[in-house]
Amino acid sequence: MMVKMTQEIMTIRQMCDTFDVTPRTLRFYESKELLFPIREGQKRLFTRRDRARLKLILRGKRFGFSLEELRQLLDLYDMGDQQQTQLSRAVEVARDRLDELIQRRDELNDAIADLTDQLKWGEDMVASMLKHQDAAQ
Repeated sequence: MMVKMTQEIMTIRQMCDTFDVTPRTLRFYESKELLFPIREGQKRLFTRRDRARLKLILRGKRFGFSLEELRQLLDLYDMGDQQQTQLSRAVEVARDRLDELIQRRDELNDAIADLTDQLKWGEDMVASMLKHQDAAQ
């Protein structure tokens, strides 16, 4: 069940259904001061702003940003400069993260190439041993 994003207020269940997260995840982000739902007793009601923040949090997590980095970026929204500071800082953090991901990818490519070579060597050794074993029989 996909809830329309045009609604002003969403319940925790609607947020979970819309963003494919658990209530525990939403409560965790609230405890880390990343989301600020309206509290009505035990009920949590999420505004359009909470939805926008959650969308950014989930995207940031996918890219490997820490929760602290995300919190700092989200906090820059209220600077009153039409998000120029927030966007500039986001670009800077994203550029650093991209550099880290590229470095990790290159390291993984090197490890994959090395393991492929070692695997080929091991397969050749096993084949050679089997060949000698068959010849000895």
